[in-house]
Amino acid sequence: MLEQEKIATSNFISVPPMRMDNTITLQEALVILWKNKLAIVLFVLVASMIGGFVALWQRPLYSSDVLLQVNVKGNSSKSTKAMGEMGEVLELASPADAEIELIKSRMVLSSVAEEEHLHLMARPVGFFDRLMHQEGRMDLDSLRIPVKLRTEKWTAVADGEDGYSVIAPDGKKILDGKVGDVYTAKYAGDSLVIRVNFMLAKEGQKFALVQGSPLSAGRGLSGALSVSEKGKKTGIISVRYSHRYPDRAASILNTVARTYLRQNIEMRTAEAEKTLGFLESQLPGVKAKLDSAEKVLADYRYKIGSIDMTGETRAHITKESELKRQITELEQKKQAALRLFKPEHPSVVTLVKQQNKLRSELASLKKSAEKMPLTQQEVARLQEEVAVNNEIYTNMLNNIQQLRVVRVGEVGNVRIVDLAQFESTPSKPNRMKIMACAAAAGFMLGVLYVFLMFMLKNGVRSASDIERETKMNVLVKIPQSRNKLLTRRKTLHATPFVLSKSDDQVTESFQSMMTAINFTFPQMNHSVILVMGLVSGVGKSFVSQNLAAIAAMNGKKVLLIDADMRRGTIQSNAKIGLADVLVGRASLESAAQQKYNENMYVIGAGKTRMSACSLLRSDAMNNLLNEARQKFDMVVIDTPPLSMVTDAELICPLADYLLYVLHYGKHNMDDIKEAVSKVSRYSGKAGAIVMNHCEYEPGHYGYYKKESYCQKQEDYKRFSLASLFFLLGSKFGGK
Repeated sequence: MLEQEKIATSNFISVPPMRMDNTITLQEALVILWKNKLAIVLFVLVASMIGGFVALWQRPLYSSDVLLQVNVKGNSSKSTKAMGEMGEVLELASPADAEIELIKSRMVLSSVAEEEHLHLMARPVGFFDRLMHQEGRMDLDSLRIPVKLRTEKWTAVADGEDGYSVIAPDGKKILDGKVGDVYTAKYAGDSLVIRVNFMLAKEGQKFALVQGSPLSAGRGLSGALSVSEKGKKTGIISVRYSHRYPDRAASILNTVARTYLRQNIEMRTAEAEKTLGFLESQLPGVKAKLDSAEKVLADYRYKIGSIDMTGETRAHITKESELKRQITELEQKKQAALRLFKPEHPSVVTLVKQQNKLRSELASLKKSAEKMPLTQQEVARLQEEVAVNNEIYTNMLNNIQQLRVVRVGEVGNVRIVDLAQFESTPSKPNRMKIMACAAAAGFMLGVLYVFLMFMLKNGVRSASDIERETKMNVLVKIPQSRNKLLTRRKTLHATPFVLSKSDDQVTESFQSMMTAINFTFPQMNHSVILVMGLVSGVGKSFVSQNLAAIAAMNGKKVLLIDADMRRGTIQSNAKIGLADVLVGRASLESAAQQKYNENMYVIGAGKTRMSACSLLRSDAMNNLLNEARQKFDMVVIDTPPLSMVTDAELICPLADYLLYVLHYGKHNMDDIKEAVSKVSRYSGKAGAIVMNHCEYEPGHYGYYKKESYCQKQEDYKRFSLASLFFLLGSKFGGK
């Protein structure tokens, strides 16, 4: 018997204290998650259902793309080539980034939106049709809604294969039409114009008619387009777009490509037109200067007569003309460089140095020309002036002629490599990915919820901490059980847990508690045990009922009294109870009814109009308990919560032993100490603490997780025998 008591005692005092730093190990975290796996699974299921709904709700999208090639390496257009060196000054190549922005510009996309009628929409209406992907389709070529009513609800209803009707905002049908025809209907002093070019819908399906603006439609298209350069500085631009219908996706993309190509050509044609106009405006002045130079030269020759030009003079004139031409060419290059760089840039500085060198040579050449006869010098100067003006005039004529040809045959610096094609399979949504992400999000939310609830339970969990602070023993830690009494209605006639689940770990905890009480207080015969709870919901009625039942199972004659006359939870078979005995309407024999067990008797709370405190203060309660001590081996009293009423404090002086029932992890230490101190002021009786609703802690042995005590002992014996045979086999096998 002594050995059994030691084993039972070790079952309720061997729980090590929880850490006070509010940290948990990985093992503890995994156990917490496993204990709350149902809540996590519920989160995952709900999130998966939401993800499945979202995946079904999203309309399928078909993607298509076009491929464009843009000349980004400084290649000139035909107009630039036609102008020769002058083109280098007038034009620079556009980079791919600039072309991408041009593709997404309003200049391009507004034209596309208007050409493709993107601002005219017939949206399918119907929750279940969308959810089951059975929506109809209606494409509009023309739609004009009265200006004052464009924000109202206009509806088109399919009537057969190619017929439809339009419903006005007031619910009246204003026209019936067929696909392909233009219709006009008078309404509210204005008119509605509509033309449907394609329809694929079941009879009765509805569409919401919306007339927007090409500008807003272009902005929406700009946000939906994905434009990027393939590779780095390749000049290959990919334009991608997704739409509900594959043919519309391809059509819109091809329109974007063609519109951009056309506007690119128009821009470069306009550039050629401007250059041509400038050259034509300058041509008469250049021609006048040439004529003037030729006339001056002819007049001078007529004046002096014929003159013989030596070879040295001709070479001198030719070299001087070449130097001036090179200086002019360098000046053009310098002006082009200044458009990109500052004057101190090395490229600009190099060109300036080359010009200065040529000017120095030209000055030296002119100085050497002074040694020639004056007549030859004047003739050389006039001939040089005529030659320069003639060259400028001839170049301008050639450029004008070439620009006129270019204006007619301009092709731009962009070409379409691949046009968009129809895609047979949708690119979005990826339903499996959506559901997987939703399930993952649900799992994360479930884990967050579990740990949040765990953190909110910041009450005391350590038995040793309670014993140290209150100077009272913790008799037992009763584990959490799915079969615990959940509601008052279930408690009224519920069979005690220890009688229905004799091999459960909860039953073993009550056996340990009973053994501990007998071991600690062996003189307790015919005693009264008062069971108290700090607050409601800690399970004091559960403890009272099962403590009485376990004592009855051990052969003691037990009386269980429900002293909660305000809200009793334990009911006997009789209609009378404690209140009736205290007011004198019934006796102990008539109120105490045998229930659950031949050794267990129950007195319910009863009913009375008098105050419960008044009844408990009277001598009737003391007389009842004295009589019960003589007729029963043990009396267990279930009382109301200490924090609500003073009933338990009034009964304390009459009891022999006090049991405080705590909820695991629910109370803080100050509340526990305050309750114990409050009761101690009214009685100096011995007491102990019972921790109910205890949760399994990894690495701790507050109670057995799965097996009963007997199973543990049998497993230990089997493990010991197996170890012995293994050691013997190893020893003799080694020999």
